[in-house]
Amino acid sequence: MSSFSIVNAHVLPIEGAPFDGTVVVEDGKITAAGPDIEPVGEVIDAAGQWLLPGLIDAHVHLGMHPEGEVGSTADVNEATDPVTAAVRAIDAVDPFDPGFDDALAGGVTTVNVNPGSGNPIGGLAVAMHTHGRRIDEMVLRSPSGLKSALGENPKRIYGEKKQTPSTRLGTAMVIRQAFIEAQNYLTKQESDGAGERDPKLEALAMVLRREIPWRQHAHRADDIATALRIADEFGYDLVLDHGTEAHVLADVLAERGTPVLIGPLFTTKSKVELRARSLANPGKLAAAGVEISIITDHPVVPIDFLVHQATLSVKEGLDPVTALRALTINPARVLGLAERIGSIEVGKDADLVLWSGDPLDVMQRATRVFIGGKTVMQYDDAARAPRVLARSAA
Repeated sequence: MSSFSIVNAHVLPIEGAPFDGTVVVEDGKITAAGPDIEPVGEVIDAAGQWLLPGLIDAHVHLGMHPEGEVGSTADVNEATDPVTAAVRAIDAVDPFDPGFDDALAGGVTTVNVNPGSGNPIGGLAVAMHTHGRRIDEMVLRSPSGLKSALGENPKRIYGEKKQTPSTRLGTAMVIRQAFIEAQNYLTKQESDGAGERDPKLEALAMVLRREIPWRQHAHRADDIATALRIADEFGYDLVLDHGTEAHVLADVLAERGTPVLIGPLFTTKSKVELRARSLANPGKLAAAGVEISIITDHPVVPIDFLVHQATLSVKEGLDPVTALRALTINPARVLGLAERIGSIEVGKDADLVLWSGDPLDVMQRATRVFIGGKTVMQYDDAARAPRVLARSAA
């Protein structure tokens, strides 16, 4: 059994008070943590560096949409049918996309890879680690949700094709029709037993049975209201992705307990539904009692800038403690993985990051990253660059 101890660390466990002390890792799991813990196995001296759980970005297109590349290299939107619930992100992620190395350099150990927002119903997401050579070995949960989009993107794509949906009301109709088909499918399956399978309807049935959440792309407040309306009609677990104008309905979202994955926050207001984008919005949502996670939507914002979005949100009013929770335990909960990741607690996976100092200070950096207790990135001071361990077997 492999074991090591990180000593002399300033530990931010996220769940619980910070402490100066030791974290023990055995066989990829955290087995002890505290100020007066005896080291076990190899000793890694943190020398006062900050130790946090690995950061989590719950909305990316990493490995599906390479930066600076388009056309045949982009696999993010199967824009041939408004309802592609059966497609799976896991089948299109390239683990050798350079963005994965960037994620590690930014202290990000887990991502949730989504299909794009071109379709009203885009497909199944996958939650995975950011280091590996085969997706199946990196997966934490698949599927981790079913992606849907309201607003400008689907109506633009299909409007240009002169087909439904070309309006917001058409997009909502497509989603309702799909759910009604899925309800009928479930009724038939329950009455007739095993019948003819339909992968599209099976995916939607997972949402109706609340096995996975409905991941709703929505920016404008009216689109968010539509998302709430449809969720009430069909009774599923709703997660709001982007939420640019979610602060307008913050009290409603807080009362319902609807989490918001807010971002990207470093973008231009390139379309009408982004005109209210502001780094002050995360703080407004959190102050109203909404559980927030901060996202990059990589490659829209480079994934290694995830922590910087949190830092500048703090500058604009977000509480620093909440900011770190928005990068760790909150997205872990949204992904259904809070029992494994998102905080430094005994029994959880040893997905850990050593930082040179407070990660909300832009002058600090991730110096060493562990996934499952294995070092996957170490910052090379001489080269002034992160050194990621090889992903290949060689």
